[in-house]
Amino acid sequence: MNIYFSGIGGVGIGPLAQIALDAGYNVQGSDAQSSLMTAQLQDRGVTIAIDQDGTFLRTCHRNTPIDLFVYTAALAANHPELLVARELGIACVKRDELLARIIADKQLKLIAVAGTHGKTTTTGMLVWTMLQLGIPVSYSIGTTISFGPSGRYDPTSEYFVYECDEFDKNFLQFQPYLSLITSFDYDHPDTYPSEADYAAAFQQFLHQSVSSLLWQTDADAIGAQEEDAWCLQEEEVRDIRLAGEHNRRNGTLVLKAIERLGLGENLATLDALETFPGTTRRFEKLYENLYSDYGHHPVEIAATLQLAREISEHVILVYQPHQNVRQHEIYDQYSDEVFHNAEQLYWLPTYLSREDPELEILQPAELTKHLDASKLHFAQLDEKLLAEIQQHNQQGHIVVCMGAGSIDGWIRKQLT
Repeated sequence: MNIYFSGIGGVGIGPLAQIALDAGYNVQGSDAQSSLMTAQLQDRGVTIAIDQDGTFLRTCHRNTPIDLFVYTAALAANHPELLVARELGIACVKRDELLARIIADKQLKLIAVAGTHGKTTTTGMLVWTMLQLGIPVSYSIGTTISFGPSGRYDPTSEYFVYECDEFDKNFLQFQPYLSLITSFDYDHPDTYPSEADYAAAFQQFLHQSVSSLLWQTDADAIGAQEEDAWCLQEEEVRDIRLAGEHNRRNGTLVLKAIERLGLGENLATLDALETFPGTTRRFEKLYENLYSDYGHHPVEIAATLQLAREISEHVILVYQPHQNVRQHEIYDQYSDEVFHNAEQLYWLPTYLSREDPELEILQPAELTKHLDASKLHFAQLDEKLLAEIQQHNQQGHIVVCMGAGSIDGWIRKQLT
């Protein structure tokens, strides 16, 4: 099969391209800019155009007819490549449709990790632990990792571990052998107009799963009534030597999943899990006392700050809210309780992405009106903020740069 990936450097499409390569398919693609992912794929012989005007797609199709054009929900309906693909009569599918096809073709048992928060870390934990136990595994993780490519197909594997995202109802493309629900908090208002819609999607996902593993509190919030759902109580959280309460909860899900699948002895599994090196953008250490984190929801913020507080008594947060449409849904959840583990809070303007142009943009002063003003600073991604970060760093304070927008790229650039 000849497959063209549009946005091949992205965290969702890139791993899928790696998996397709491993599975023996012919791969090419494009992206608007070069990245670590495009470099990794080019090193494997994939031809990639850093241009998406449709010219490269036409050339590829003329040389060897393309069977599938793969894209994400983020691709605009009038994107030049999508228009060209349809003009040429190429079958167009979203990334999850292709992955579901590969899993079915290779007769793999899908272990799907879903939930509002903690998907990436839990998926990474599960893949890492299985690898340490010597269990062949194919997988896809929505970030870069230190212990392998983001996506991999192992022809000797029985299982495929997948970070199964609910955005755009992607996770409803699958019928998992085992699903893990890490957490449940209303999110993605651009896909789900109400919390009831969000819960209904999770209900359907659980119904499509052969069996499921989740916390009882989340099962109650979702309204789950599946007979094959294994619901854990709060007192079952294991004493795992990993920093952060949320990491210990996620780690408990991993231990229970491996136990349910009958893949490892308890002690050996725990020992393997406790050596987990983490994933990119999840409390990732960039420099001494400087961390980057993808969190952009009050629950994620509180969890990461709690983790940081276990390490240091002095925690500084630089926070960039993500999506104005999301801020309209969660602004009343920003409270002193969420930020109480931060000694100082630097608040940036909201990073705008996939916005409703008619929706009023909420300003930092409005988003923070319920917060303790004595530790609050409004900031921009500029030299003044960098100087503040450097000063805190020199004082031995932990600084966490948090957000799903441009803040990560900005702080990394300052370190080069």
